[in-house]
Formats: sequence, C-alpha cells, structure tokens
Amino acid sequence: MIRLLPFQFKEHSDGRILLVNSSGDYYFVSKDTFEAIISHKINEYNPDYYNLKSRMFFDDGTGNSSIQMISAKYRSRKSYLRDFTSFHMMVITLRCNQKCEYCQVSCAENDAYKYDMSIETAYKIVDMIFESPSDNVKIEFQGGEPTLHFGLIEKTVLYAKTKNNQFNKTISFVICTNLTAITKEQLIFCRDNNIYISTSLDGPNNVHDTNIKNLSLARNILGKQSVDALMTTTSTSLRNLHRVVDEYIELGFAGIFIRSLNPYGFAAENSAKLGYSMDEFVDSYIDALKYIISINKNKYFPEYFATLLFSRILTPFSTGFVDLQSPAGTGISGVIYDFDGSVYPSDEARMLARMGDKYFNLGNVYFDSYKSIFGGGKLKNIISSSCVETTMDCAYCVYQSYCGTDPIRNYLESGMVNRKMGNTNFCIKHKRIFDYLFSFLSNMSEFEENIIWNWITRSNTVNGNA
Repeated sequence: MIRLLPFQFKEHSDGRILLVNSSGDYYFVSKDTFEAIISHKINEYNPDYYNLKSRMFFDDGTGNSSIQMISAKYRSRKSYLRDFTSFHMMVITLRCNQKCEYCQVSCAENDAYKYDMSIETAYKIVDMIFESPSDNVKIEFQGGEPTLHFGLIEKTVLYAKTKNNQFNKTISFVICTNLTAITKEQLIFCRDNNIYISTSLDGPNNVHDTNIKNLSLARNILGKQSVDALMTTTSTSLRNLHRVVDEYIELGFAGIFIRSLNPYGFAAENSAKLGYSMDEFVDSYIDALKYIISINKNKYFPEYFATLLFSRILTPFSTGFVDLQSPAGTGISGVIYDFDGSVYPSDEARMLARMGDKYFNLGNVYFDSYKSIFGGGKLKNIISSSCVETTMDCAYCVYQSYCGTDPIRNYLESGMVNRKMGNTNFCIKHKRIFDYLFSFLSNMSEFEENIIWNWITRSNTVNGNA
C-alpha cells in the first residue's frame, strides 16, 4: 500500500497533470495515472511508478525514507534563513541629479542637502550591520544618486573595512548609480576598494547617452565584471524588448534582467503614462525570453529572472531572491537604512514611507537596538504573515514551492500584509511565467536543455565551447 506524500497539482495546457511536491520536485502524468495515484491504486506496472517514487510523491515502505529525503531538500530551499540579514542597503542621500519618470523612489532636488546622511548616522549603521550573525555582508549604497555624496561613501567603506578587522566577515560593496555624475577619481577609489557598480540603462536620451559614456569609463577602470546594469520596463520599452536585448549585447553585458514597473515613487505618479497591464508585460516578457534563448544558440547571454526561476524548479538550492521567498526575505535577507537612520525591511517599504506611510518602519539606529529592530514584534508579524503555505490561493497553488509573496506590495494594494493573492498582478505575473516555463521544460530539445543548465551553472559556453 502506498502512502501519498504532500503535493500540489494542476492540469497543464496539453491535458496532462503537473504535480509538484513540497521539496520542489515535479512530474507530469496522464489523467488516468493521476486518478490511480489519488485513489492509492498505482502499482509498479504503471510506467510512471518508479519515477514518481524517486521524486517522492509517495512512499511504498521500501528503501530509503522519502520523508528524510524531502526534509533534506526542503532545508536546502530554506537555507537563506540561516544566513540572517546579509544584504544591507544604505540611502546615502535622497538628492538626485535626474528625475526619471520610471524611478521607484521619490527623490529630492539636487541641492536638498538636508537629505544627506551624516557621518555619525553612517557609522551607527555600520556598527549595527556588524551585529548581524551572517558571515557574508554586502553593503549597497543607494539614493537618490549616491555619487552626489561620494565623500561619505569613501568614509563608510574605510570604516567598515577597519571594523571588519575585528569580525573577519566576507564583505562586499555596491554603488547603485545612474553614472551621470561619477568621476574618474571616484571610479579609481571603487577599483582600489573592490566596489561594484550597478547602473540603469533606460532613461531619456540625454541621461542614456551620458550613462553610456561613463559606463565605458567605469569598465576601463574597474573591469567589465565589476559593472552591471538593471533595466525597468516602461510602456515604451515594452514594445521594444528585442532592441533592448540587442543593446545590452552590443554594450558587452553578460546578461539582462527584464523587470516590470513597481508601484512606488515617480513610477506610481506616472503610471498612466508609463504603465501597462501585467498580461501585457508577461506577453512581451515571454516573447523576449524566446528571442534570448534563440540568441543563446550562438552566444551565451542569460535572462536573469528566468534563470532564477529555472534554478528554483530544477535544483533544491536557495536562490536568495527576496521577492520569491517563503517566508518573505524582507528584513531577514535584506534591510535598508534611510538617510536619517530609520530602518525598513525592504527598499519598497522605504519607498512606501516616502509616499507618506511608515507602517513598516522597524526603528532607528539612534534609538533602537539591533535586538529590538530585528527581533521585535513588527518584523516577526511581517514574516509570519508572508508564508505561502498559509496564504489564501497560494496554499493550494501548484507553484507554491517556487514562489513567494510580497508583504509590502500586498499592504500597498490592499491594506493587508497577508491577502488573498489570486488575480493580483504579482500572482498573474508569476503564474503565467511559470506556466510558460513548464511548457518549455516539457518540450525543450537537448540543446535548449543545455542552454538552461548553462544559465543555472553560469557556464559561459556555447556548443560546449567557451
């Protein structure tokens, strides 16, 4: 007699039933086999029997314990919980020399120096960062435009490196910049201190052209591997994603992350002009992904969001992607410190505060301890309310093992951290993309399978050649 183990299921577009268990293993079966499984009548004469058993959809009492195997994979998927708060973002200034319509942040004017972080605040933040139990610490400098307050970046980096002599953590630094104001001297400091640059490539022409010019300068000084870009899809670029992909390739980027608009800051204010439906985004995203996969027949060039999802489907390992963690990674994987020392569980929570709602404020480095901020009731409530296993609709979704929920966006859109997720933009986006990815996986050629595994393993090869 077989013992069924927990799994979710859904009828696929080709009429087969997709099964996914709690450890993320998946398998397609016919309707007849599905009926045999749920009626406990499947036996070794069924051609799917041993595949289903090896993927731990049931236990027949022989061999190794399926429960132990599922538990091991489940622990691997949740391993990000052990590395508590390794990603720390510091808002060096709210000042910005641009006002991009698609920006998620409501920035301040270029001369609004009252929104600059003080050196005392920066040092207090670094002191709190080193209270994290994580052995791996990444500090990302954000804005506004952080290079407008570069002197503080220099002092903060040097202070953090000196403090690390006591802790011996693995520490890295990133500056998130539009590159339009950065100087050669600043880039040399970045090179000498192993600071990475993250930029954007989708502003108006004058910003874009300056960005490209300084992108070349940054690469010459830091090297290509230390400079990366992130694009945000607007209604204009939505119809031109092939051209965007071509430009990233022409500029020598190693891949692209196609990101939809977030409903915060200027992006929210300009949504009527820049926005689109989530179905429109997914249609364009899938079309672009097909284009990128075709490019990979001759050139290694991953789409990073699909790579994350394929990794979650095909491996038992945590990807560290905060948006798709359960419980949510807000606060426990990453955290952000505002210019005044206020602490928020995510960049989106800080953006929400800029829009006037400080519901997610966890405290301030001047007045609150590490324990009260990261072990306090507010963060615990956010995290306990962000488990897909106990979220309506998500609890029964076949993609539960690969997905997560965003408590900040839930609150913005519904006033509730834990909400019914069906038919939300978050749900529409991920369900439709997962539907496509599973169709791709079930019909892919051996060559296409190699492409996907090259993306997952970051193996920069085409046809087996580097």
